[in-house]
Amino acid sequence: MKFLFGDDTFSFETLRTTGFANYFGADLGEVLATSRQITDGDQASWHRAWKDTAGRVADLGEQSLAGGHRVTARENLLRASNYYRNAAAFVLDNPADNPEVAALYAAQIDTFAAAAALFDHPAEAVAIPYQDTTLPGYLFLVDDSGAPRPTIIYTSGYDSTSQECYFVLAVAAMRRGYNVLAFDGPGQGGALHLQKLVMRPDWEAVITPVVDFALTRPEIDPDRIAGFGYSLGGYLLARAAAFEHRLCALILNDGVHDLASGFADNMPPFLMDWMQQGRDEYAIPVLELLMSVSPQLSWAVRNGMWVFGVENYADLLRTAAKYTLDGVADQIVAPTLIMEGEHDTLLQGQPERVEKALTAAKTIRVTLTEAEGAGEHTHAGALARAHQVMFDWLDTV
Repeated sequence: MKFLFGDDTFSFETLRTTGFANYFGADLGEVLATSRQITDGDQASWHRAWKDTAGRVADLGEQSLAGGHRVTARENLLRASNYYRNAAAFVLDNPADNPEVAALYAAQIDTFAAAAALFDHPAEAVAIPYQDTTLPGYLFLVDDSGAPRPTIIYTSGYDSTSQECYFVLAVAAMRRGYNVLAFDGPGQGGALHLQKLVMRPDWEAVITPVVDFALTRPEIDPDRIAGFGYSLGGYLLARAAAFEHRLCALILNDGVHDLASGFADNMPPFLMDWMQQGRDEYAIPVLELLMSVSPQLSWAVRNGMWVFGVENYADLLRTAAKYTLDGVADQIVAPTLIMEGEHDTLLQGQPERVEKALTAAKTIRVTLTEAEGAGEHTHAGALARAHQVMFDWLDTV
């Protein structure tokens, strides 16, 4: 499903951003006006247009706040945060040390923090102990009663943040009586931008400290903690749940069995073989050629080098091979909802493979379709439909 752009990556990222309008993360007119300033496929114009819109909307939020208009300020600041995130989507030239990437991320978290201070429900910035440091995140609470409630731990994906969780899950969850604990793990959000922590495949080493932290909070019912995995988080959460059995239910949005095949599906078979054999001098030029004609593959590779902290394209694909449920999937015991988008070009066939691998867990796989507007990766643009499936299932479980 194309949305405003012919370029697959531009179309998807625009749909992703616009879909957050359900929860005050976008306004359709602003999306349309911004998109008119962008040349299809031109990443510099994307960055410039979304940054300009984000700055303008942030200024509106500050003006409303100065005038004592609390709700208007909150809604403007939420949109600005989402737009700043989107402005950085394709700024991938040495992102670890790029001052523009750092500035856009700082603007995203600052506008979100300013909005969160105006929420009608508690939204506490938290620091979760992890190894010799902490992981940043948010605890979104249904109310300030202190009553223990069922809680969902949110695991981000390949390019998402704990701030984005507010739109993806938290508002919908709180409306239904669930708290949400969102965090940036290694390779994600603040852990990547500010602490330079790169991603790891053994996500149980990350989730277990998060569950430990959750159990220290009286607002969280220790017997009703579920996990939600967003995009690549669908793999990370599933991997963690093979070892961390205190999660009582899992939602994989979407199901990811192994990351390497997601890359391999967009490349000729011999290319992965060459990289596994260390024939980088032949493999890398071919991969560069493929990236030059596939913006989606180019984005995935360039972003992955930063997220995984690798030096070259071949190392990225060898690292991706470590992100697999092979050998551990049968240890997952929590009831699991596997979400699938009919036309998910990033993870085609992966949810079905997860379903077949989860032999010990009671699983259900739900495919949302293009006909209902929900067939894209993570059901971008159709969050109301996706939330209906997720929360109706979770309420029952």
